[in-house]
Amino acid sequence: MTLQDKTALITGGSSGIGLASARALRREGALVAITGRRRDALEAARAELGSDVLIIEGDVSNLDDLQRMRDAVDAKFGHLDILFANAGLAIATPLETCDEATYSRIMDINVKGTFFTVQAVLPLMREGGSIILNTSWLNQVGAPGRALLSASKAAVRSFARTMAAELLPRRIRVNAISPGSIETPLHRQSGQSEEAFRAYAERVGAQVPMGRMGRAEEIAAGVVFLASDASSYMLGAEMVMDGGRAEL
Repeated sequence: MTLQDKTALITGGSSGIGLASARALRREGALVAITGRRRDALEAARAELGSDVLIIEGDVSNLDDLQRMRDAVDAKFGHLDILFANAGLAIATPLETCDEATYSRIMDINVKGTFFTVQAVLPLMREGGSIILNTSWLNQVGAPGRALLSASKAAVRSFARTMAAELLPRRIRVNAISPGSIETPLHRQSGQSEEAFRAYAERVGAQVPMGRMGRAEEIAAGVVFLASDASSYMLGAEMVMDGGRAEL
């Protein structure tokens, strides 16, 4: 599944699944750019990944930031072979108490951000390229208190189908990856001790048929597969990596 000299952009690439995917793509030989909202996290990621990694500070829900992202990638690489639209927000939205600001925040990042990220970089995508959209196992189930998160990820799943059909004439493949509960900073509360997080991980893992939460590196392996020619016959598909949580 070598990606030697392929160019890749990962949004939300400074931690969690995004950072693990950047590591994995680098190991396969890809040239990588990552985005994020915190400069310090981006600098830390580049220190780990290598000085030639392009870091771009910005918010995927801000179209001006997306334009700057595209310009930075264009200046560095001149083209793009792989996009992993990974940036997203996951918070609870109880039906009785969720407010309009929370609704807008989730939809702006998860739905608007994904759509306009693809639109922004599309002029740079080469024929034969691969676009991977990060959805969630929640798009398949009815999880109490997760109505907006689930709906936003169902929209992303739909994008994979419609964008795949629209970009087929350019031979750009679009697929989705659907993680389950993964041990990433997204699941950690501010100031939470390691002991408290381990207890949380055990509780959540007990709800998964495989008996544990997933690891970011496991999802990254799926991203590498979808980015490579090994998945050349996959189009508009969803790779579910959730330990069986949505299926069993």
